[in-house]
Amino acid sequence: MLSWFGIMRLGLVQMSLGAIVVLTTATMNRVMVVELAMPAILPGLLVSLYYGTQFLRPRFGHSADQGGQRTPWIIGGVALLAAGAIGAALSVGLMEKAAWVGIATAIPSFLLIGLGIGAAGTNLLALLSTRVSAERQAPAGSLVWIMMIFGLAVTGITAGQLLDPYSHGRLVAVTLGVSAVALTLTCLGIWGQERGEKRVVEKRNEDFRAILRELWVDPRVRIFTIFVFASMLAYNLQDLILEPFAGHVFGLTVGESTKLGGMHHGGALMGMIAVLLGGTVLSRWFIVPTRVWVVGGCLLSGVSLVGLAYGGLHAATWPIGLNIFVLGLANGSFAVAAIGAMMGLAREGGDGREGLRMGLFGAAQAIAFGLGSFAGTAMVDVMRWITPQDAIAYGSVFAIEGLVFLVAAVLALRLTSPNADASARTAMMPGE
Repeated sequence: MLSWFGIMRLGLVQMSLGAIVVLTTATMNRVMVVELAMPAILPGLLVSLYYGTQFLRPRFGHSADQGGQRTPWIIGGVALLAAGAIGAALSVGLMEKAAWVGIATAIPSFLLIGLGIGAAGTNLLALLSTRVSAERQAPAGSLVWIMMIFGLAVTGITAGQLLDPYSHGRLVAVTLGVSAVALTLTCLGIWGQERGEKRVVEKRNEDFRAILRELWVDPRVRIFTIFVFASMLAYNLQDLILEPFAGHVFGLTVGESTKLGGMHHGGALMGMIAVLLGGTVLSRWFIVPTRVWVVGGCLLSGVSLVGLAYGGLHAATWPIGLNIFVLGLANGSFAVAAIGAMMGLAREGGDGREGLRMGLFGAAQAIAFGLGSFAGTAMVDVMRWITPQDAIAYGSVFAIEGLVFLVAAVLALRLTSPNADASARTAMMPGE
């Protein structure tokens, strides 16, 4: 089993993934829309291509299961991601000279980005699931995701300084630099981590579709996959409408709504840290099972969203900042605890199919994220067309999201561990 140092080393891989992705989803997105005056739907469609490749995650996990090694898939995935990001940066420059040539170049680049994230991310979590002890899974998930957020922040700040004054050449140079650093950190993080791991590889000719059908028949796998989809759909439905809600309903300026978004991310980080501390420092005095973090986080997220719906009708007196912070706190705690639960369920059975299970869960998560980004904004547009009152339009969408979180909490409660005993108090959602 991995030590905390070993877990931190694997966290370098997740940090590298986040560092490259932020350039494509944030920086290049902004350049296309602002500097090049492209329609906002263009980067939206390109990002949807990335999400569209995520249904291949089960195949990536299965292939690594059969091959007996995940290290080549992780390093190769980050390399593909880096190649896609560099191609995307080059395509942005081409768009200014010949829009359709640039767009044609961007399409395969974003496909590479999706394939790289799917291959590396799926097998990284599968490796964590087999190499991290049951009692460390939730805090390990927290640590890895905190490191990813750190990578996002450092890359954003550093790239922001290096890109001023902006030029397409600078964007390509920064992307090359970030990609080189990410590949280096990935190699340092993954090298030797599989040494000594016993893997089940004798079933090399297992049919992928047959195994997938077999896993789907397992009620625990099926319910958890649906839970991941429902909870992550609710999580991402709110992402693109929180700041417009603050502007339309509470009359906040761009700067004020941006600060509000920062409070949400700050709350999410605090929730992740709480799960990390609960599984490490504070575990000497009391233990909070993963199930409590997951169910409690979903319920509190639902309540917070209902609070936003109610608060919109009382905008003059409602503490919107506190409401958003609590929502972030709930989101962060449930999300990383769900990752820990995901790792726990992926390793169940000891049948060498951790990658396929993790791929199934990861595909559900990624598809929910892609659908949530579109559906949240679409529902608000429809509701604003139906009613002239923005508070009701946004509030109805938040209420629906809260209901989805409630459904996710019920699904999580249905999951019980076959090894729910004193030695597995913090394992994957132990039974009562």
